[in-house]
Amino acid sequence: MTAHAYQVYRQTQVSTASPGELLLMLFDGAIRFARQAQEHISKGELEAANSKLIRVQDIISELNLSLDLSVGEIAQNLQQLYTYIYDRLVEANIKKDPEIVDEAIRFLVELRDTWEQVVSQVR
Repeated sequence: MTAHAYQVYRQTQVSTASPGELLLMLFDGAIRFARQAQEHISKGELEAANSKLIRVQDIISELNLSLDLSVGEIAQNLQQLYTYIYDRLVEANIKKDPEIVDEAIRFLVELRDTWEQVVSQVR
């Protein structure tokens, strides 16, 4: 598949996805980029690790900004968790510490799995 064909496919996938599926795509991307960052750190590729960690931070920021805090305590708790993950990613980026990245990945995987259950129940 050419790069252009893949871009068209991804764009179609995103434009036809439900809000829940989009949320899962964001988590999938964050987890993938975080794992790539760990790999780059282990190889000493610090610029590439920085780039991947910034992408994860951007996704976490988007998740945080998309919260509707008027729905109550759950959204507020998610906001605190997203802020914690974001702060840990910044620390991981500064220190180039793969263990901190691993902590963020564990949170992201758990959140993704939880949201996947919610999305499948809503279907």
